[in-house]
Amino acid sequence: MELRLESRALNEAVEATAQFFKTERVVACCGDRLTLACLCLAEPIRRAVVGAATTEEEGFELVLRHKPSLLICSSDLETGYGMNLLRRVKAELPTCQLLIVLVRETQAVVHEAMEAYADAAIFKSSLGTGKGDFVQALQTLSEGGVYLPEEIRQLGAAQAPNPSLPPLIEELIER
Repeated sequence: MELRLESRALNEAVEATAQFFKTERVVACCGDRLTLACLCLAEPIRRAVVGAATTEEEGFELVLRHKPSLLICSSDLETGYGMNLLRRVKAELPTCQLLIVLVRETQAVVHEAMEAYADAAIFKSSLGTGKGDFVQALQTLSEGGVYLPEEIRQLGAAQAPNPSLPPLIEELIER
């Protein structure tokens, strides 16, 4: 994938992101140090970042200390788990909005994000593709909404088989 740095769409996304982060206080928590550094040092975001960490415990301590308006978290962390961090933050600071970046694209992970009270969930694979999930998530959060893109809604709505039910012995007939 080529990231076109001079594209009009990218410049519009940068401007929209900058507008959102003017009034926010953000804690970022990502297991990938390169991703965390790039996120926190990006011009539209860096002034809003009050703390950054790579583990669940560090992220939680930063949230307690700084009382951010937004937590941006990846599901995979160096130690701990992003979904657990979301649950802990919502219990201690219910006004903090939660945006989770899901590394794995499975029904189980999507259900976990919903059960962890994520206000916005996006797949890592959608970043930089031109879909605009990150910017749309920020815009929806600024309006007080919940952002779940179509792919996530579809996985979240799909019914998982219930393993506690016994398998059918024989098919039912019309009668």
